[in-house]
Amino acid sequence: MDTVASSDARIEHVRVTEDEIIAQLVDGRVISVPLAWSWRLAEATAAQRANFRLIGTGQGVHWPDVDEDISVEGMLHGTPARRPKPRAHATEPRTRGHGPPNKRTQPPRKRSARG
Repeated sequence: MDTVASSDARIEHVRVTEDEIIAQLVDGRVISVPLAWSWRLAEATAAQRANFRLIGTGQGVHWPDVDEDISVEGMLHGTPARRPKPRAHATEPRTRGHGPPNKRTQPPRKRSARG
């Protein structure tokens, strides 16, 4: 018996609780993943979580208020969303040891005289 996600897996209905994202599939299965897997939904208001639409014929769910998409395949395979790493602002000084040295700011080397 094949237990991997079927290519026919489609979401019929979804709801988000304080702890979980729960999807009812068209074949009768009910799957859920921790809400923490979607940092955008975890930080969203209840009203933002309630405003969603199915993608295509149920291949996933889109929450426009928080720009989040979750696919049924991602839920079945256990693929949480990764939070992007914070970027350093251009106005912040660079710390020592990161990146190549700026050759133009180094003092010129003295050349020895050959005779």
